[in-house]
Amino acid sequence: MILDANQLAALRQRNDEEVRRGNNGTHGYPAQTIQSLLHTVEALKKEKRKWKKLAQARGKALEKISDITAGTNGHHESD
Repeated sequence: MILDANQLAALRQRNDEEVRRGNNGTHGYPAQTIQSLLHTVEALKKEKRKWKKLAQARGKALEKISDITAGTNGHHESD
């Protein structure tokens, strides 16, 4: 199941309420387990953003290398 940002926010809010209640929570997964999963989701989002930035920087570097090897020195033919 894939959750969107609104569903994650609602889950986080509900789980925070469960954590505040302590051991008297409702049935289902323990609040600490959900909290751990939410932290994992946030960490994965940060990693995804980091790798996306790295890929964009790599693409720019490869484009510059391509321009240098083609002798255009950063000027595209369409410019």
